[in-house]
Amino acid sequence: MSTPKPEYPEVGDHVIATIETVTDYGAYAKLDEYNKRGLLHVSEISSSWIRNIRDYVREGQKTVLKVLRVDTEKGHIDLSLRRVTKRAKIEKIRQWKQDRKAEALLREVQEKTGLPSEELSKTTALIEEKYGLYEAFEKVAIEGAEALTAVGVPENLAKTFAEVATGRIHVRMVKVKGVLEIRCMKPNGVKIIKDSFLNAKKTEKTKGAEIRFYVIAAPKYSVEVMAENYKRAEEVLQNAAQAVVSNITKAGGQGTFRREK
Repeated sequence: MSTPKPEYPEVGDHVIATIETVTDYGAYAKLDEYNKRGLLHVSEISSSWIRNIRDYVREGQKTVLKVLRVDTEKGHIDLSLRRVTKRAKIEKIRQWKQDRKAEALLREVQEKTGLPSEELSKTTALIEEKYGLYEAFEKVAIEGAEALTAVGVPENLAKTFAEVATGRIHVRMVKVKGVLEIRCMKPNGVKIIKDSFLNAKKTEKTKGAEIRFYVIAAPKYSVEVMAENYKRAEEVLQNAAQAVVSNITKAGGQGTFRREK
């Protein structure tokens, strides 16, 4: 249902592989994402001297390997274990798990909608081009169906994506906060302040985040933002605070913002 992978990986790619056979000269591994077989030569298992290959790899083991060479005519793929960094391994496993989960979520969407695979694939290709499949499920879990209708996904289908995403994905949120000090001495000053908070929450720049305002002790108010990562949280916090201060100033009041550590 998602965009099909190429038949072979490219040189330099990191792949999830299952060790099938271990020999004196290395091991043969199945590339789980491509249904191909590759050779992990003993010289590419470890940078140190190897007494027993099975101290490093064993039959049935699932691991991350790096693609060194690909011969599509002969069907040969040479792999390496020793050239896989710890960071690359962690990132590949994370991505692989997300891809598997995304496929499961997509199957659930298909079951709920009853759409044929070909029809759903057109929408999936559109989503993957814009966000990436798992990333799209995360985004819709945070922002709702509007995240998909904005890129051309039909509303009913977008709502099903949102229903599946919110039920199956728990997005880890981070929190940042600051203090607004605002004054408005106009007769309707309280309403102006309240409306400024409401308008700040509704701006386009705050999508994908949760914003909360609390009274500390007038004229000081706490503003908290929760988002999927610190970069986005900081961006939304600054946008929201700026919107509040701007609205208060335009109404004849005064406002300042201080970021809390």
